[in-house]
This record gives sequence, structure tokens and C-alpha cells, in this order.
Amino acid sequence: MMDKLIARFADQLAEAIEIGEKAVIKPHTQPIHKVYVAGLGGSGIGADFVKAFIKKSCPIPYTVGKGYTIPAYVDENTLAICSSYSGNTEETLESYNQMLATGAKIVIVASGGKLIAEAKERGLDYIQVPDNWPSPRACLGYSIVQQMYIMHALGFIDDSFKANIKSAIDLIKFDNDDIRASAKQVADRIHNKIPVIYSTDRIEPIAVRLRQQINENGKMLCWHHVIPEMNHNELVGWTEKHPDMAVIYLRNSDDLKRNQVRIEINQEIIGRYSDTIIDIFSKGNSLIEKSFYLVHLGDWISWYLSVHKGADAIEIDVIDYLKAELAKV
Repeated sequence: MMDKLIARFADQLAEAIEIGEKAVIKPHTQPIHKVYVAGLGGSGIGADFVKAFIKKSCPIPYTVGKGYTIPAYVDENTLAICSSYSGNTEETLESYNQMLATGAKIVIVASGGKLIAEAKERGLDYIQVPDNWPSPRACLGYSIVQQMYIMHALGFIDDSFKANIKSAIDLIKFDNDDIRASAKQVADRIHNKIPVIYSTDRIEPIAVRLRQQINENGKMLCWHHVIPEMNHNELVGWTEKHPDMAVIYLRNSDDLKRNQVRIEINQEIIGRYSDTIIDIFSKGNSLIEKSFYLVHLGDWISWYLSVHKGADAIEIDVIDYLKAELAKV
């Protein structure tokens, strides 16, 4: 099942554009000076991508919260986006309830649930995405694209993102066979090891996404860190042989030159302690195009890891158990 969802990623992006084009986002009654997004898991990571995509163009701060409480700076001059695929995420609902008293411009992105019901009842702006996907983490495209459309509708970014997403769709479709072949090769090398994922800070959301997908689809533990920050701490931890670890570097050919040098030095040092070091380079021109390419490749890596493990990539019984136990309290 998960493989079929992953295979629909390019089509999902195209559908997300169609939904975004039809969305109606009204101006706020007050000037907007900042953006706060509440979302967790597969819905929250979308906001991380948007934050990275608009970093150099958006004139106001864009922050993401992944918990129960909103920061004190959320006020009437804030665009507050609630992103929850189900519309019933406990933490996001709690954040939404706190937002109501702030006077913020609240916009909902969900497939249904309590959040969409609240938006309709209170006359809040919302974008409703399809509800026929059995796994929220497979709906990343909807989350990212709708938030980009919200930012564009309110005048904080231009419309160049649309062409970049369309280019990403074309690239993924054109390179589909190579993407899957590359993903399988990586999975074959790391399926019996602990993956350690490194990237530059510019594309940390891709590293986070890959970590989360390996966790949920591959049913494996792994971790990630970013360069240059890890050069100031984690690098010192590489002091002994770790044949059980596979180190993956997510890279762009246009990464900051200084960071490219850091990566090369990192690999020389870590190569003394790990026998498995893998470079995965993006394809594409814009950051959006490169990111979606690596996301898609990473999703396939996680799928092939589930195949190696003989696991059901969709299954999240332990999370369901956690939610059931919380419901008792």
C-alpha cells in the first residue's frame, strides 16, 4: 500500500496546485508581522519545508510549533496556521484553542475532522485537502503546497513557487525509474545498519523527513544532524569504530562552498570509524525542485527498508496504542 502512495507523489503535487488555485484566503483585519504554524508529524514537517523555501524571500518571521502550547508572541498581528491532515491532532487542536483568544488570523489546513468543522462554524479561512489517503505522512505535498498558497495569497511571497513545483513534478516523473533504482541500492546497503543522516542546515527538513520515514516506514531507529552545527559537537563523538552505522550525506551541488569543504573533511574523519558512507546528491534547479527530488528518493529508501524487514510500512500500532492510552487519562 505505502509503495502505491509514494508512487502518487508527483500526482499529489499537481492536485495540490489545483486545490491551492481555488483556495480563498481573506485579508486580515490587522497588519500581519509574523507567522506561526502549529503541526506535528507528517503535517508539521510540511511547515519546516515552507520555512526553508521562503527564507530568502519572505519579509516576516515564519516559525513552527510542535507541541501543545503557543508562544506568547502570537497576537492580532500573527498569521496562525493549523496544519493537521486528520483535523483531529490533539496537540494542534489545543494550540488552535489557545489561538482563538489572541485575535490572530487563523487558517486551517486539514482533510476534515474537528478543525474543518471549527473553521466552518466560526467562518475561518480553511483549505480542505482530500481525505482518502490512509497515511498522513504520505500527504506531505498537500501540506507544503497549501501553506505556500496561503503565504502567496496574503502577499508575503511571489508566485514563482508554482513554476518550481511544476518543474519538480516533471523531474520526478521523468526520473522515476532512476530514483527507485538509486533508493533500492541505498536500502540494500543500510538495511542491517543504523542510519546516520547529515545535511547542511539549508536542507535540514529533508534530513528530518528521511529520518521520520525510516522510523515509520522502515521501522528502524536512526538520527540526523546538520552541518555546520554538528562540527561543533557531534563530530567529537566519532572516536571509535561503528561498523553497525551507515552515514548518509544529503547534498546539493550548489551547497555553500564552505559547507562543501566541511563535508569533505567530515567524511575523511568519519571514514576512520564507519565503513559505510553514502553521498546522495539532488537533481533540479531551484531549492523546491531539489528538495522534492530528495524527498521522493528518501521515501522510496524507507519503503525498500520495510521490504528488507518484512514489515508493513503503513502500520503504526505503537502510535495508536499511545493515543488510546492517552485517551484514558
